[in-house]
Amino acid sequence: MLEYERLKEMVAEAEEDVIKAEGGNKAAGTRVRKAMQEIKQTAQQVRTKILEQRSAD
Repeated sequence: MLEYERLKEMVAEAEEDVIKAEGGNKAAGTRVRKAMQEIKQTAQQVRTKILEQRSAD
């Protein structure tokens, strides 16, 4: 599933900024919050696709 693969990539891409944000970097914290919002939206797409597949069966 393409959406799930994208979700995994997004989490991996955010890792560096998460580490920086934990160290007190405020700009990295802002980037992490933005990334988490995008991850949330992508996770919802994955959820929707799974429900569509279940309904099709």
